[in-house]
Amino acid sequence: MEEGRGKGSGEARIAGKIQRFNPPDQIEELIKSYTNLVSLIPPMKAFHWGKDVSIENMHQGFTHVFESTFESVEGMAEYVSHPAHVEAANRFLPHLEKVIVLDYKPTAVHL
Repeated sequence: MEEGRGKGSGEARIAGKIQRFNPPDQIEELIKSYTNLVSLIPPMKAFHWGKDVSIENMHQGFTHVFESTFESVEGMAEYVSHPAHVEAANRFLPHLEKVIVLDYKPTAVHL
């Protein structure tokens, strides 16, 4: 096994349950603004998101997942304190009923 996709890379996964009363267009706009962070925060290299399509029904009510890739674990710390992230998080978090965040350094498996 080999640590990281790239030397020292970091990943963040966020699972969130969007509150039911939020209009879909409002959620779409919040996600678009979050997507824009990739162009505003240099160590943030990629952002992906999707809605739950669980076949196993083990989602525990979480409706969305958000994935971010960073150039390094240190870059993750820079992202967390960056004013653009703080602003986006302060706008987005009130629309979530529950959330879980996992930050990690990926390990590649070579078979």
